Amino acid sequence: MIIFLNGTSSSGKSSIAKELLAVLDETCFHMPVDAFHAMRSRHELTEEQLHVVLRHTWMGFHRAVAGMAAAGNTVVVDHVLSEPWRLRDCLALFPPQDVVLVGVHCPLPELERREQARGDRPPGLAARQINQVHGHGTYDIECDTGSTSPLDCARQIKTFLPRRPAPTAFERLRAAPLTVPAAVS
Repeated sequence: MIIFLNGTSSSGKSSIAKELLAVLDETCFHMPVDAFHAMRSRHELTEEQLHVVLRHTWMGFHRAVAGMAAAGNTVVVDHVLSEPWRLRDCLALFPPQDVVLVGVHCPLPELERREQARGDRPPGLAARQINQVHGHGTYDIECDTGSTSPLDCARQIKTFLPRRPAPTAFERLRAAPLTVPAAVS
């Protein structure tokens, strides 16, 4: 199974993932895309080269998640679907019946406060991402980290898992034409 946490930067995805690993009964792995970015060497790149490297990083991340899940592992994915191709790539790679798509929401003022407190994100990143990240509009379950703690979000997800309906959000997204707002990184 792939528990797919999608939300803007600073929305609380990693905090929920950490709590999910603690509350879920089975062994699972947290695979945050930030870890893949952190593995990359740092070289001077032109804007165009950087765009290509970032795209390849995301594509490799998607394939690593698919590989872990195909090997029988439960994977908690921490992701930002801020470009339509990312969702299309995941839809093509992941068995849609095995994905639980979780919308991680947070009010913009709180996102901005978190960004400032973190200091490791460009100011306004979450504001630029918010419409694109949730533009596909379909989730299996949603949570709001502005009003709910990461632990309570994780508990809500755990409670939802045994009674998740079919078709899943991924199955519905695969069956429908994908229309999302213009892309932002």
